[in-house]
Amino acid sequence: MGAMEDKVALALLMGLSNALTRLLPVRLLSGRELSPLVKTWLKYVPVPVLCAMLAGDLLVKDGQLQLAASNLYLWAAIPSFLVAYKTRSLFATVVVGVVSLAALRAF
Repeated sequence: MGAMEDKVALALLMGLSNALTRLLPVRLLSGRELSPLVKTWLKYVPVPVLCAMLAGDLLVKDGQLQLAASNLYLWAAIPSFLVAYKTRSLFATVVVGVVSLAALRAF
């Protein structure tokens, strides 16, 4: 196989794995009643997953921990977290985060 075929195969496999991880749980769990323990546990799953995703983006750059005042992502996260806490709106949080980062980069 050539380089192009390898890339196409990789893209197809990545798409398949993405679809399977989203569709299999829905397919396997649809129509089933979950136990109260499982329901309670699932309520808290998004919080640690989101924290793990955000921590890497906010605190690590080029494989190094970035806690310096020059880390614009940390500064933009502050108003974003406040808006998220106050409004519980994903849209408002994203808008504030994008605008904050754009303003910080402009200055």
